Amino acid sequence: MNNPYMPIPVRVVKIRNESDDKTLRTFDLEFVNPEEAFDYMPGQFCQLSIPGAGEAPFGIATSPTEKGFLRFTVNRVGVFTKALHELQEGEEIGIRGPLGNWYPVEEFKGKNVLIIGGGFALTTLRSLTIYLRDKANRPDYGNITLIYGARRPGVMIYRDELEQWETEDDIDVHLTIDQAVEGWDKRVGFVPTVTSELSPPSKDTWVMLCGPPIMIRYTLPTLAKLGFPPERIYTSLERRMKCGIGKCGRCNIGSQYVCVDGPVFSFAQIEKIPEEI
Repeated sequence: MNNPYMPIPVRVVKIRNESDDKTLRTFDLEFVNPEEAFDYMPGQFCQLSIPGAGEAPFGIATSPTEKGFLRFTVNRVGVFTKALHELQEGEEIGIRGPLGNWYPVEEFKGKNVLIIGGGFALTTLRSLTIYLRDKANRPDYGNITLIYGARRPGVMIYRDELEQWETEDDIDVHLTIDQAVEGWDKRVGFVPTVTSELSPPSKDTWVMLCGPPIMIRYTLPTLAKLGFPPERIYTSLERRMKCGIGKCGRCNIGSQYVCVDGPVFSFAQIEKIPEEI
């Protein structure tokens, strides 16, 4: 990225609803000028912008191993996200990125990986999962386990992919919803409870944990009881970011800026500044 303030033009090539209430929508984008495409890693984010409407940060849902497009899933919660949801295929918007750090994929080579997600926070975890399972990368890692929960099936994102992953033998997938509903034949229960029931072994296992704050708050004690130390549990503080390049000061926690020093932190790092989270 030559000028961090200057958005790069991208075109919306595909839009689809992820949730039955249409509040979650996924956008596939391609660079208008292919030579402006950038490299990135799982866990990084971008700023999407629409002239006259503003901009906001979103985690990259595609893996670097998926070529030709970038994917973002957007929850319609305000003025700018409403403007994104009103886009049509073929329209152009701006993008700044890639920004921030990434999941420590080099650090846990040769280790098992436990991925725990909740709600639409599965975005960058999707990127990570596909990256780890790529044919070129899969031999570098041990067992991969995914635990993913949502309030109900209708708001579970990437449902088709998840169901496909359930049938494959290089990943162990556990899907759960908060309360039983007719037609759901998978697990029922909150993510911390399901994690406790599954009791994944902590030996040589690194954890990537992303989801609503309440889910994280109750999952951490479960992981501690299972023997996972905080230095092997990572999360993303993407929701705290604003400008993306450490200039506005809106995302500082203690002496660090989430958009520059993060958004990916271990809980050993976060424990040093608990009053800020």
